[in-house]
Amino acid sequence: MVNAIRIHRLGGPEVLQWEVVDVGGPGPGEVCIRHTAVGLNFIDTYHRTGLYPVAALPSGLGMEAAGVIEAVGDGVSDFVIGDRVAYGAAPPGAYAEMRIMPAAKLLKLPDEIADEQAAAMMLKGMTAEYLLLRTYPVKMGETILIHAAAGGVGLILCQWAKALGATVIGTVGSDEKAELATANGCHHPIIYTRENFVERVRDLTQGKGVPVVYDSVGKETWVGSLDCLQSRGMMVSFGNASGAVEPFQPVELSAKGSLFLTRPTLMSYTETREELVGSAKALFDVVESGAVKVDVRQRWALNDAAEAHRAMEARETTG
Repeated sequence: MVNAIRIHRLGGPEVLQWEVVDVGGPGPGEVCIRHTAVGLNFIDTYHRTGLYPVAALPSGLGMEAAGVIEAVGDGVSDFVIGDRVAYGAAPPGAYAEMRIMPAAKLLKLPDEIADEQAAAMMLKGMTAEYLLLRTYPVKMGETILIHAAAGGVGLILCQWAKALGATVIGTVGSDEKAELATANGCHHPIIYTRENFVERVRDLTQGKGVPVVYDSVGKETWVGSLDCLQSRGMMVSFGNASGAVEPFQPVELSAKGSLFLTRPTLMSYTETREELVGSAKALFDVVESGAVKVDVRQRWALNDAAEAHRAMEARETTG
């Protein structure tokens, strides 16, 4: 008997249902994984509410997990039964004790990376990789702005950016989160609930602004983020934690200094097997070097996924 969290309709955390599922066997190019740890990400709430549509209902949720291969389908040559693997990719369905997954989306785990650590870092860490190294390649000596600096992606971004030689400004929601962000590479935490982050960024950069803003918050920070950018700076909008950005006119970008705007996703940056493996290798290397540490700061039983979603949406979680 295998249990999983599934949704039969869109809505709040209450739509998450714990139920028995029939996993079946892996088809060609697939493997069956027994999960040992499952990651929690804000994108899971987007799938639950319909902000990011799922293929069909009922549907599983979850994009990130680690586990052990229980069976392999025809044509799978890179993995064998017993391999420790992890992933941070579609299709959704990680909130399950066991599942079928395309082998092409999996990555073998180094011995030095624990299962819980892997489940907490694959989607978040590969997101940090493409943002810092490929969307806007951060250079030594630059000052950058990271919103939600104490969140799962934020903590990795701060540490990795510091390792690249950047000065990190990060927004957070409380003194506790400011301390956490500082301990993880953020040089200048800004508590946005009582400070004007645009004024602080301008002050910290002697009025110049930053070359890039990494914004996973969305609606609440959109205008301010644009105002933090220097001429020809890049706005990297990669999430909507506070809601979707309202419609705007592209001429606003020219009025604020010929700004660049991108709305990237991990899936677009790991489209090929080569890109996926390269992204994961960069992540594994920086974690194994000690430059980036991934600590599991909260845990829930799988059947308590609704409680986890409530805590995450209430901004009660860190890391």
